[in-house]
Order: sequence, then structure tokens, then C-alpha cells
Amino acid sequence: MTNKEYADFLLPNVEHDMDYYVQKYPKRDLSEGAIVTRIAPSPTGFVHIGSLFQAFVVKKLASQSNGVAYMRIEDTDQKRMIDDGINLMIDSLKAYDVEFDECPMNETESKGIYGPYIQSQRKDIYQAFAKYLIENEMAYPSFASPEDLDYIRKQQEARKMPLGYYGSWAKDRFLSQEEVLQKIEAGTPFVIRLKSPGDHNNVRIYEDCIRGEIRFPENDIDEVIIKSDGLPTYHFAHFVDDYLMRTTHVLRGEEWLSSLPKHIQIFEMFEVTPPKYVHTALLQKEEDGKRRKISKRKDIEADVMFYKEKGIPVPAVKTYLFTVANSNFEEWKDANPDKNENEFELTFERMNNSGALFDLEKITNLSKNYLSTLTAEEVYHNLCDWAYVYDIDFYNLIKAHEDITIATLNIERESAKPRKDFAAYSEIKSHIWYMFSELFDKDTSEYEWQKITDLAEIKHVLNTYINEYYEETDDQETWFHKVKELCDSLGYASNMKEYKKNPESFKGNVADISTIIRVAVTKRAQTPNLYDILTILDKEEILRRIELIK
Repeated sequence: MTNKEYADFLLPNVEHDMDYYVQKYPKRDLSEGAIVTRIAPSPTGFVHIGSLFQAFVVKKLASQSNGVAYMRIEDTDQKRMIDDGINLMIDSLKAYDVEFDECPMNETESKGIYGPYIQSQRKDIYQAFAKYLIENEMAYPSFASPEDLDYIRKQQEARKMPLGYYGSWAKDRFLSQEEVLQKIEAGTPFVIRLKSPGDHNNVRIYEDCIRGEIRFPENDIDEVIIKSDGLPTYHFAHFVDDYLMRTTHVLRGEEWLSSLPKHIQIFEMFEVTPPKYVHTALLQKEEDGKRRKISKRKDIEADVMFYKEKGIPVPAVKTYLFTVANSNFEEWKDANPDKNENEFELTFERMNNSGALFDLEKITNLSKNYLSTLTAEEVYHNLCDWAYVYDIDFYNLIKAHEDITIATLNIERESAKPRKDFAAYSEIKSHIWYMFSELFDKDTSEYEWQKITDLAEIKHVLNTYINEYYEETDDQETWFHKVKELCDSLGYASNMKEYKKNPESFKGNVADISTIIRVAVTKRAQTPNLYDILTILDKEEILRRIELIK
């Protein structure tokens, strides 16, 4: 039979040929220098922080060059798929405000004319390209079983030879059409392998946008391109998709560097110019004095939803990942605090080509800084969004007491040094719970009395203060002046200098009196501005809380 008949026999029921798809997905009409790039996650679990990093960088590179950023889902490894994995992937990225120019919207809908953007829906396309290789004697069916491949591997290990299905080890490469037909008629399962023209002894120079010239031996492995289920392997789908979607730059982690010779080879076999490759440094963690890749299995912070559940705002995570992406971003951000990352020029030259040590503490600090720049109203509305998903009881409480919540969040927010006492929305409740009578009354923790612990003295101070000195209409200066008068009347030093000179002459000092009042109404020794707390609570609530002290 002819080569075309042979290809039709091996891969029947392929609807269109390769030329049809090349014409269906034409070159993009974009300006010179426009970058077309993508992320290509697999729906095998949660979205990794490294994938989010890639997504932010891909979006930035495309937008600053008036190009296109797209997402495709690589789901050809059906065994590793998880239930609803595609929607999980899409929703997780949406949660970080990552929207692509082209992408699947869900498992059945997409935006963009270069789709489908889910690989399992592109089976006919991959097989059309594989048939072209078979027709031109650049691919062949292979019947090697897992046991056969294991035997070959053990023989190669014993002889200290490179591992793989290549050269004389690639037995099926030399089968005649008749032998192939006999095996297929006998029901022997098969895959389609690339007939590699490479020679492992030839060292090639490849160009990477970050690393410059890199050297690898040519690929001589006859890689599987179509599996027995008819779907492509990663290596083959990579070529077909990046070619037809007209990708100009492939941005991916450095773990794929060793695959570069395989991918370049496939482009060359189709006489197609490959895209430019950008292999980014891995996000790493230090463990036992050594560095390792941040792991889905070991590290909770590897899951991007960890930050959503904790309530770390998206801009803080984004800012951190941009500091990883370009070494000069932090310096630029310090010099341009009122600008966002869209105004920053991301460059390959500034990208790290060695492992970046992941720093959760830095994300925390960036989050504190970011939250301190928001208005109380902004914090409140963001807090409501978070609590509605992760703490519905707290959501109902702060919705019922909107004015109290906003006023509390506004304490010291507009000062010269705004508060930075919480780094995430999940932490706010632990900082403001005492402002709500519902939570205050349920709390079973101890009062954090400090120097003055005698309850009779504490009650005396509080009753004297609330009955003789406290007025809700007092401004802060008047309020503090009256606290000092209270000190003088009860034998406490209102002047700290005098107290330090003769501490034995006083029961305590003005700081001790303030602490008694503070702890009485909050149970805590450390809080934001006491005057503001008292103003928000009002006199009736203050009296009620004083009466609770036993």
C-alpha cells in the first residue's frame, strides 16, 4: 500500500489533513515585536504558585508588547486528571484576576479563534500532523510492551549506555509494512513514534532568552508522539499547539530545559521556525541546608488557594512574584509607589536564571504594606468578600455592624505611620473582635492585667474614671488631660518624669491607668489608640463591660 494508505490504516477516521489546519489557523495579524505566549497547565490538582508566576509574567509580556496571552489546558494524560480539574484550574486563576485574551471559559466554552484550548478536544488535529509524518516516513508504529522497554532499559544500564528507545534498540523502527499489518491484525496495541534523525554525538547550540546559548546533544530518541489511546504525548502536542496557535515565545520552568532538543527537532522535521524559548528559574525552598523545588506534596504555600483562604490580597502576591520575575522591580516600585505593575517594563535580561528562594515572610510584609494603604471602607468591603466565603458568622456580624467595623478599621489608618498589625483578612478578626459585644461576651480568655492586678483597686479606678471624668463629647486632648487628673486624684503619677525620679511615691503612673482602662474594655494590653476605641464603644457599653469584671 502507498504511504498515504498506510497512514490512513494506522490512524483511521481522521477528519482533516494537516494543510486544512494550517490554513484554518493563519498567522496572527499583529504589530512587529508583539509577543504571543501562553501558560499550559495540566488539571492534575491545585494550581501551583509557579503556574501563577508564569501566568502573571505571560500576561505582562503580551500586554506590554500589544501581543496575545492565552491559556490552553494540557489534559492528554487522562490517568492523572482529577474530577472537575479543568474548572478548578480556570477558577483558581480567575481568583487572582488573571484573564487571558484567549482561553477556555469552562469545559465546553472558550474565547478565541485558535481553539479548542483543551488538548483532549484537539485529537483530530494531532493525528492529522502525525499522519503527515507517517506518510513521509518520519514516524512509525511501535509495539514495544512495558516489559520490552524495561528489558531494554536494564540492558542499557548494564552496558552503561544512554537510556531510551533509539538506534538499534528501536527494533520496531525496522519493521516492514507486512509485519506491522500482521501485528495489528493480531490485536497487538501500538503507539506512534517519531523516527528521530538526530545523532547523540552531535552537540547543538540552542538559544534561550534568559540563559543565552546553551548546549545539548541532538535528540536521537524515537519519542512516542501518539499514545495507544489516540491522544498525543506532551512533546508532540507542544509542537502542534504552539505552531498552530502561532506562539512566538514559550515561557516555562527550567525543568523543561532537557526537553528543548526534542521540541526543536520536531519543529525542524516539519520545516517550521520554532518559537523563542524562555526557561524561568524554579521557585525553591531551603530545607536542611539544601534547596529544593517548592512542592505540591510538601508545601501548603505551593497551592495558590492557600493565599486566598488566608486572605492575603492579590496585589501583594502579584507584587512579590514580580520581584521574583525581574530583579529591578522592587527598586522601581519603591521609586514609584503610586504606580502599578502595568507601567513597569518586564525584560528577559532582568530575569533570574538561577533558582529563586521562595520567601513567604516577604509576601506577608508586602501584604501588610498593601493593606495599610487602603481606606477603611476598602478594607471592610474586601473583608466582607473574604468572610462570606471563609467565615460566614463573622461576615454576618460585620454586616450587621458596618459602622462599628469601618470605624474600628480606621483607627490610626490615616496617621503618619498607618497600622500594619495584620497581613491578611483572616487575621483581622483576632485584632478587632473585642469591639463587638457578641464576641466580647463569648470570649473566655483572661484579662491581660499588667502591673496593677488587684481587682478591688482596678474596679475603684474604673468606677472613678467613668463616673467622674469620662465624657463622650471630649476631644482626645481633653480626654487625656482628664486621665491625668484621674491619676493625680488616686495617687498615680500623671507625669512620667516625676514617676521615674520617685517611683516609690506613687501607686503607679499614667501608663498603668491607661492600661487598666484598655484591658477593662478589650481584655488586651496591646491595642490601637484607646481614645478611638472608647469613642466607638460609647459610654453605655463601657459601663456594661466594667460591670462584667469580677
